Amino acid sequence: MKNEKLNSIKTKLSLLLLIIMMQTVFAQEYLKEAKSGYKGGFIPELKLVDKSLNFLVLGDWGRNGEYFQKDVAVQMSKAAATIDSQFVITVGDNFYPTGVQSPQDPQWKASFEDIYFSFHLQTPWYVALGNHDYYGNIQAQIDYSKISRRWNLPSNYYKKTVELNDGSKLLLVFIDTSPFINSYYSKGKEMAEKVKQQDTIAQKKWLINTLQEADASIKWKIVIGHHPMYSGGKRKDSQDTKDIEATFAPIFDQYKVDAYLCGHEHDLQVIKPKGRFTSQFLSGAGSEIRPTGSREGTLFALSEGGFMTFSITAQLLVAQLVNAQGKVVFTQELTK
Repeated sequence: MKNEKLNSIKTKLSLLLLIIMMQTVFAQEYLKEAKSGYKGGFIPELKLVDKSLNFLVLGDWGRNGEYFQKDVAVQMSKAAATIDSQFVITVGDNFYPTGVQSPQDPQWKASFEDIYFSFHLQTPWYVALGNHDYYGNIQAQIDYSKISRRWNLPSNYYKKTVELNDGSKLLLVFIDTSPFINSYYSKGKEMAEKVKQQDTIAQKKWLINTLQEADASIKWKIVIGHHPMYSGGKRKDSQDTKDIEATFAPIFDQYKVDAYLCGHEHDLQVIKPKGRFTSQFLSGAGSEIRPTGSREGTLFALSEGGFMTFSITAQLLVAQLVNAQGKVVFTQELTK
C-alpha cells in the first residue's frame, strides 16, 4: 500500500515537473521576441498551449479611445505577443453610438486604426455586427473590408474554416443577431426599417445547413454573434435575451456547437446552463462597463474592462479572460 502511494506521488510530481518544463519552454519562445527588440510587453500569466491556434475576442468597443478602450487595447497587444495570436474576433457594437456612415467615416480612425495600432494587432479582424452598428450604415462596414488589410466583414453573416496544426479544422460561424430581436421591429423607425430588410428565415436556414454540413475534419464549431442567449447582467430577464435563447440554443445543442461568443452586456461572463451542450463566452467589456451578476449556469462574471484569448488544438480549447490591467481573471477549458 505504501509503495502504491509512493508511486502515485512520484507520478504526480513527474507530471507537475513536466508541465513546469513545458511552460518554461513556451515562455522562452515568446521571450525571444523581447531579445529581438520588441518592447511592448507580455502577459506571463497567460497559459501557453503547445501547437495551438490562438486568437483574441473583443466586444462593445468603439468609443474613440474613451472609457476602458485604450487600456484594453494595450493589454490585447501584450496578450497577442504572448500567445502569438493569429487573428482577432469582434462580437459587435464596433462603433458607438450610431455605427459608421461611410468607409471614410472619422470613426474608423478614432475608434479603430488609432487605438489598435500595435504591430501584434495587425492581424486579420473577423467581424460580427451589433445593434449599435445597425444605427449606422452596415454596408459601410462591409465595404471597409476592401480598404483595410485586416478588417473582414464580407456580409451580414458568413463562415470561416481555419486549419489546426494537426490538419483538423475549426469552424467559425458569424451570425447577425439583431434581426432576431423582436423588440427592434418597433424600436424607432430607423432600426425597425433596417431589421425588416433582413431575411431571418434565410439566415436561420443557412446557419442550420452550415452546421449540419460540417465535414468530419472539423473538430470544433464556434458561433459568433452579438446578443447573448444567457446573462446574469443588466439583461438577465430581458425578453430580448429570451428571444435569442429560444431561437438559437436548440440549434446549437442539436448540431453540437462547442462555444457561442457574444457581447451586448458590458462585462465578462462565462455561462453553461444545465442540460445545454454549448458554453457561452460573453466578451462585451471592450470599453464601457456595467454591473453584472449571475444566473443558473454562471461559471464566471466580472464587471471590469477586458477581453478573452482562445487557444485551440484538436483536443483542447482554453479560454482565458484578461482584464484591462493585464491580469488573467478566469480560465475555462473544454476538451474533446
